[in-house]
Amino acid sequence: MRHRPLLKLLMTPFPYSVGLETPVSDALEKMQAHAFHHLPVTDGHALVGVITERDIRNLQAGSPSKEAGDALAVKDMYIHDAYIVDINEPLDNVLLEMATRHIGSVLVTRKGNLAGVFTSKDACRGFGEFMRERFPHDDGNDVA
Repeated sequence: MRHRPLLKLLMTPFPYSVGLETPVSDALEKMQAHAFHHLPVTDGHALVGVITERDIRNLQAGSPSKEAGDALAVKDMYIHDAYIVDINEPLDNVLLEMATRHIGSVLVTRKGNLAGVFTSKDACRGFGEFMRERFPHDDGNDVA
């Protein structure tokens, strides 16, 4: 009997995070420095939400000042109702819920503590690898 794959197989472990009082501009710098687009938000040790590069960029695009985000803290614009799941959640449940909610990231916890982030990029990478294993491509010229 085959087992359902779990979220922990594809998530990005040990993510960076920012606190509620962190300036939005600092959060963006951290995302750019580490090449990711979703940053978990914590209040002390408690996971409270996520801030996204897209939301910050939208804020900057709508602002007459190039320094948009310097005066704002993460607490002013983070997503407080982020989708948070346990590390042992079956992957199919998470993927279907992401599609239903139209969201690009999931915060992953282990025993209530931040353990990782799972994004739509992780999902695409995992599905691509699955497809290559399941349907190996032929190097022949099969063009019609």
